[in-house]
Amino acid sequence: MTLLPVKSLDSFGISPCSSSSTSIALRRGTIAPFSYLLVSSIHRLPSLRLSIRTASTVVRAMASHVVGYPRIGPKRELKFALESFWDGKSTADDLQKVATDLRASIWKQMADAGIKFIPSNTFSYYDQVLDTATMLGAVPSRYGWNGGEIGFDTYFSMARGNASVPAMEMTKWFDTNYHYIVPELSPEDKFTYASHKAVNEYKEAKALGVETIPVLVGPVSFLLLSKPAKGVEKSFSLLSLVGKILPIYKEVVSELKAAGATWIQFDEPTLVKDLDTHQLQAFAHAYSELESVLSGLNVLIETYFADVPAEAYKTLTSLKGVSGYGFDLVRGTQTLDLIKGKFPSGKYLFAGVVDGRNIWSNDLQASLNTLEALQNVVGKENIVVSTSCSLLHTAVDLVNETKLDDEIKLWLAFAAQKVVEVNALAKALSGHKDEAYFSANAAAQASRKSSPRVTNEAVQKAAAALKSSDHRRATNVSVRLDAQQKKLNLPKLPTTTIGSFPQTMDLRRVRREFKAKKISEEVYVSSIKEEINKVVQLQEELDIDVLVHGEPERNDMVEYFGEQLSGFAFTVNGWVQSYGSRCVKPPIIYGDVSRPKPMTVFWSTMAQSMTKRPMKGMLTGPVTILNWSFVRNDQPRFETCYQIALAIKDEVEDLEKAGITVIQIDEAALREGLPLRKSEENFYLNWAVHSFRITNCGVQDTTQIHTHMCYSNFNDIIHSIIDMDADVITIENSRSDEKLLSVFREGVKYGAGIGPGVYDIHSPRIPSTDEIADRINKMLAVLESNILWVNPDCGLKTRKYTEVKPALLNMVDAAKLLRSQLASAK
Repeated sequence: MTLLPVKSLDSFGISPCSSSSTSIALRRGTIAPFSYLLVSSIHRLPSLRLSIRTASTVVRAMASHVVGYPRIGPKRELKFALESFWDGKSTADDLQKVATDLRASIWKQMADAGIKFIPSNTFSYYDQVLDTATMLGAVPSRYGWNGGEIGFDTYFSMARGNASVPAMEMTKWFDTNYHYIVPELSPEDKFTYASHKAVNEYKEAKALGVETIPVLVGPVSFLLLSKPAKGVEKSFSLLSLVGKILPIYKEVVSELKAAGATWIQFDEPTLVKDLDTHQLQAFAHAYSELESVLSGLNVLIETYFADVPAEAYKTLTSLKGVSGYGFDLVRGTQTLDLIKGKFPSGKYLFAGVVDGRNIWSNDLQASLNTLEALQNVVGKENIVVSTSCSLLHTAVDLVNETKLDDEIKLWLAFAAQKVVEVNALAKALSGHKDEAYFSANAAAQASRKSSPRVTNEAVQKAAAALKSSDHRRATNVSVRLDAQQKKLNLPKLPTTTIGSFPQTMDLRRVRREFKAKKISEEVYVSSIKEEINKVVQLQEELDIDVLVHGEPERNDMVEYFGEQLSGFAFTVNGWVQSYGSRCVKPPIIYGDVSRPKPMTVFWSTMAQSMTKRPMKGMLTGPVTILNWSFVRNDQPRFETCYQIALAIKDEVEDLEKAGITVIQIDEAALREGLPLRKSEENFYLNWAVHSFRITNCGVQDTTQIHTHMCYSNFNDIIHSIIDMDADVITIENSRSDEKLLSVFREGVKYGAGIGPGVYDIHSPRIPSTDEIADRINKMLAVLESNILWVNPDCGLKTRKYTEVKPALLNMVDAAKLLRSQLASAK
């Protein structure tokens, strides 16, 4: 097969000819690079040849692009390779071999599908922001890096910590469930080119015969996503470092040019946020400084996740030396008006019309209509069909789903199918519409709209009625806490954990065998009961005050509930990366949601019967179930959330009736769903907080309602957290370097119980008693001792018992030490 590169053309034509030879003549013009003309089949047709078309129809070559692609593999190959390497069961060479094979497979898949702009450097062993930090040599001194190319030891220590030093902070990537590693920067930092990954992966693809567009996290977004290092004034302007990091970017660009790259993609997603004039000026300055080294290259600046504000759009489209702009036209529909109002002449529009955040098949005809309207604005030769963002945030391949309901499967498109959708739209836009493919798509869209399984009128009415009340508990939190203390009789600084305990291989095997009907329900219940009893006994031995049952029956904190609610569907291999090797399998909410029967009462009451100490009933809240699912896009998200809230409300009330006096309703993802624009935040927070209150508004004062949040910046929504009106909140704190405590130092009063995490559970490192006691003392400096709880940052599911036991023992010892000191002080 022969691939003919067409690097400076905007059209080609095919005409009949009597000669059996194949000749190619190229008409002068321009087209996006990496467009290829497949001529192998033409060689087999002696009656055809390519020639210049002057008076007949000219068909524009297709232009298609994918922002990024899932890196974990269709069956989590990267996850298993990483964990094997971390456990010392395989070598670095073994890990690199898996990674190399995955990259080659992804590039080949996109090339075979006909994608012209194929991204490289979107693969990562852990996180793309961490990759950028290593590219710049931005390594905190505690990791002992002494220069040179950064290897796995330093890289994974930054991501996960090690026996002697903690990991870097991890937080949510914009409003997704993906987590990135937060770079730590200071005015004294000296940056150096310390990872050649971007260039190496470009060369790797090129050696396979695949021309790619290397992707870099842009310099301004990198700085705005970073934080001042410990000891640096919080007022330190991270953007003041732009002059220090640009020389490294110039080195990278120069090497990519030398390697043959003709396009480079800079991801600048922070442009969708509310940037001030100073930040926009820094953005313009950065790309002005890069202009000389970018000369001779085509430059794409990619944005995603929301509308680009008018001022940012003006700044972006005014840049010299930029060839194209990528916009999310799924979540950023208002950007369409800006494009139609003014778009720079001769520039490429990378139109993100295929949703990279959800799994519903694209309405191809509607997208084609949008593209044709845009084509009239920007010019036929200047539009490139693209995804709205990286496909990292969706499942990998629908072909691996052999157990999904056939009707629902028709409505879906995972990453592999979205690549095909992008190319089908590009073909249609260029005059090669696949009528059969479009007709099948239209039939699937119609099937979904008319399916009776989508709508439940009783649920719709119940959810609509919720808007008439704000669903607050009858008494205020201080009165409730007094009533609860009389019933629970807890010590000062009560200890607890967040919910899950380690999920061993044996435990996973039992669940898997029960699901496959290889063991009976009796054997399954007996096995889970034995595990719960082990967890209860361990907590009693450690002298923890409020216990959990460890959640051995649960595969995932969202999927477990979705499996028992109507309106949900589930995949076998629909995995999505959350961070590092951690993957989640989001349920699919396709219809109205209700609870057919109790979901957790059996296990919670069993666990409570094993101890006299309070046993928490463990639930996932409605906002988290919503934000960690693939949500139906045919009604507003808040309507679906209210439906889930009603289902959880039923469960809360059944737990209370069964004698469970402490009920935790996790809202780990509440902050994650916060819109990226300030003007949209209040609307979201109002319905999200209202949804939480709906779940527990009917319980007695003596029933203690907990919630849990993790791995986001909560300071800016602290008043909404207070408005949730939970009795106790446990919240991640230690991995983010106690950022949460600053809000209380600034004078915010919190009257409910609160447990800022005292150690990071995402690191194998075991904190000492003194270290935990020091953290508790810092909390006592800003919080009253009668409301403070002591707990880890998050659940213990991903840890080993050899790590959990000593860490929890040290946590309990630290709490007892502080209780003794408080008593002595009195």
